[in-house]
Amino acid sequence: MDKVNFFKSIHVKFVLIYVLLILIAMQVISVYFINNLEADLRQSFSKSLYDRVNLLEFNIEQKMKDASKYKNSKNEDGEEQVTLEEDIQALIDEEFEEKELQVLNKEGMVLASNKQRLVGQISFNPKIKIALEGTVDDEIMLTPEGERVMVLAKPIQINSDGPTIGAIYLQASIESIFKQIQRINNILVTGTVIALIITGLLGVFLARTITRPMADMRKQALVMARGDFSRKVQLYGDDEIGQLAMTFNNLTTKLQEATAITESERRKLRSVLTYMTDGVIATDRDGAIILMNDRAEEMLNISRQNALGTSLLELLRLNTNYTWEELYNEYESMLLDFSTDDLHYVVRANFSTIQKDDGPINGLICVLHDVTEQEQIDNERREFVFNVSHELRTPLTTMRSYLEALADGAWQDDNIAPRFLEVTQNETERMIRLVTDLLQLSKMDSKDYRFNFREIDLIHFLNGIIDRFDMLEKENIELSRSLPDTLIPVQMDTDKMTQVLDNIISNAMKYSPEGGTITFTAVVIGRKVKVSISDQGVGIPKNNVSKIFDRFFRVDRARSRDIGGTGLGLAIAKEIVLAHGGDIWAESEWGQGTTIHFTLPLRKVKEGPKA
Repeated sequence: MDKVNFFKSIHVKFVLIYVLLILIAMQVISVYFINNLEADLRQSFSKSLYDRVNLLEFNIEQKMKDASKYKNSKNEDGEEQVTLEEDIQALIDEEFEEKELQVLNKEGMVLASNKQRLVGQISFNPKIKIALEGTVDDEIMLTPEGERVMVLAKPIQINSDGPTIGAIYLQASIESIFKQIQRINNILVTGTVIALIITGLLGVFLARTITRPMADMRKQALVMARGDFSRKVQLYGDDEIGQLAMTFNNLTTKLQEATAITESERRKLRSVLTYMTDGVIATDRDGAIILMNDRAEEMLNISRQNALGTSLLELLRLNTNYTWEELYNEYESMLLDFSTDDLHYVVRANFSTIQKDDGPINGLICVLHDVTEQEQIDNERREFVFNVSHELRTPLTTMRSYLEALADGAWQDDNIAPRFLEVTQNETERMIRLVTDLLQLSKMDSKDYRFNFREIDLIHFLNGIIDRFDMLEKENIELSRSLPDTLIPVQMDTDKMTQVLDNIISNAMKYSPEGGTITFTAVVIGRKVKVSISDQGVGIPKNNVSKIFDRFFRVDRARSRDIGGTGLGLAIAKEIVLAHGGDIWAESEWGQGTTIHFTLPLRKVKEGPKA
């Protein structure tokens, strides 16, 4: 966050408003005080001037009333008599020192003045004429020299309502009043400046008391934005700002607790998503991927960095068949086939919308589950049911046909009846073998199925099995042995391994042509011994070699049925060999015979349930 501009900070604003408030208050007070002071001074000056003029008027009026005594130039003692003009002039010189004073008779002639050059002259001043007409006139005027004066023209009347006998014209400087007001104004300005300085300093101090906690809270907010909730705001008092700081600290504590809870839940969620066996993908409201766990990366073979931000439809290869609206409005689950030529891979995708209450849809959650094995098991189950049904239906159908024929009277035919009964007996035995093999496979699939292991010599065991088959009547089938003379001790369940060898050798003899040879070999390889049984039969097509150990698989079903096979012998052999800790496989080419290999470990096999 950028630093606040100095002139935009609340600190400056607060100080500026505080100073302006004081300045405006001082200006209002000053204007009010100066105006009232000026009015009072003017009024006082005017009153004083009027009082003096009135006194002068009274004295002049008295002298003018006694004008007869000034008719003779000498008094009774023969001395020179003072004239009226001289007497008035004496009054003026004694009482007035103003800028200009004139005493005029009713004709407008200046009888006396503090300016001698005006004595005896006729005045044409408009204000004097107004005064000679009996009207008092006063006014503040500005002289040509720029000096402010108060002009007063007042008539001299006998009594208050008598005729006008003269006039008094007075110019009094009031500059001293304005100078006094100017001095007071300067004092106020100085006081205002001092008050503003003091106010500014107090404002700065007061602003700091307010802005310092706010600045601390701002710093704390910036620290909180980085995820650090350990710091606290300092409390500077118990006022509103102190309460705000206390509330801010409480908020910090609550946020720290909430963040800890959120982080704990997020770690739990991350742990759950990380160790989930299902893939999880989350999108935003536009269908772009915003979250993907490790399992989803593995299942879709894509890195999280490349997947984030891409469309879910594109990632799941649904963009050609579905729109985003169709996906979250209509579909909750679907099977996605990611199979290739070399690998069968099927994923089930379950969809759920991200929505708060009844608000708008904010995204989609897609859970991916690998159902390849389940699909394979289901297919095998369906195929198993089909094969069992087919294997049982064929002999049952044959038996029903022959039994119906016997019921219709064929039992009375000495030639047909024995043959029909023989076929029925063979089909019955075939079904018994099939059911027996199925029961054995079912037992071996059970976790409780146990083997009876014991240590024996493998070469001696193989010779015994071969000797038993060598005694059977089979024209032109030679059993060739390529077995070592040394002792090869192994741990095995002899009954189960006898069944393995019986199944392998029986198949070899069934499919070997007359005059063929079945070869037995055994060789020690590391910690295992490998036994191989080779025939010279028709062989197995290359694309079917890996399938001969599957249940009910037959290369030639018609021929297998004729020779009585159930298709379970090699499947049972595989389960037994694997339970012994070995492995079994086949090598064959069409028309060149088949070799079955299996291995057994030389180490001791502990008795216990089949792994």
